[in-house]
Amino acid sequence: MLKAIISFLFLSLFSMWPVTSFAVSSSNGSTAAAGESTMTNSMSSSSSSSSSSSSSIAIVGCGVLGTSLCIQILSYPELESIKVWAITKTRNNHESIKEAVGENPNLNIVTMDDVSPETKFDNVIFCAPPSGSDDYPGDVKYAVDNLWCGPDKGRFVFTSSGGIYGPGNGEVVNESSPLPESTMASPRSLRLVKAEENVLSGNGCVLRLAGLYTLDRGAHNYWLEKSGGIVKGSKDGIINLLHYDDAAGACLAALVTENDVRGQIFLISDGNPTTRIGICESALKAKRYGGLEMPSFGADDDATAGKGKIYDGTFTNSFLKW
Repeated sequence: MLKAIISFLFLSLFSMWPVTSFAVSSSNGSTAAAGESTMTNSMSSSSSSSSSSSSSIAIVGCGVLGTSLCIQILSYPELESIKVWAITKTRNNHESIKEAVGENPNLNIVTMDDVSPETKFDNVIFCAPPSGSDDYPGDVKYAVDNLWCGPDKGRFVFTSSGGIYGPGNGEVVNESSPLPESTMASPRSLRLVKAEENVLSGNGCVLRLAGLYTLDRGAHNYWLEKSGGIVKGSKDGIINLLHYDDAAGACLAALVTENDVRGQIFLISDGNPTTRIGICESALKAKRYGGLEMPSFGADDDATAGKGKIYDGTFTNSFLKW
């Protein structure tokens, strides 16, 4: 199994962004090795009423994060009998998913339209983003009510965003920190909050993820190549990060932990908050971004961008053994 671009050679250059450990491990050094022995206990009771989904995991919105999750799930000997359904909106990326994961008889790559109304799955990981959906909270609720067998059979994991805490003013936030009033929240955050409510009311769990990245994706890529050389917000604004592979590992940890995740909210990051300028300085050391220039940043008192937040995932790391 690849680590964060052992799996991210980009990070090997970055002393301020240490590579987090593989799969069900986190920057705190703990692992869910014990989870391998409890994995069967967490999932073996699943026996779906659908003939095609017994001992199954559906990954709804199988993009970069979902593909990494497929690789990690199918690489676990304890999950060798689990059927993984990679569900996408279109067939556009099916070949790239298959190429990344490799041939595996336990992997089914389908579109949502291919899934019959009678089919339900023991475990569901919903990692489709809000973009491209006319009714994102409704799509999430549909998955909870119609794709999942329910909490007596398995687990529903929803990947949300730490961005719902708002711009921040340099404060520390954790899983129980209050969210901004609806009048102060962005439309995207409001959709995520409602989607979270639909998951939690159905006894699923929520993972609020920090800013996701790979070498070619993330804030650094946008700022250096697509922003026109101008970055909104102060150069010292705080940013929390998470590699896609580690985000997938956190999803897996939520599936296999022996602790009861029903109705729980988790906050996932690499535990190493940095700054906008720090991100760019590190990225410019990589060959991929060689020759590019440092962008300009907004004013230090730009209230619209905020000073950022520091994620405290102490509870999550302990609860998920991540």
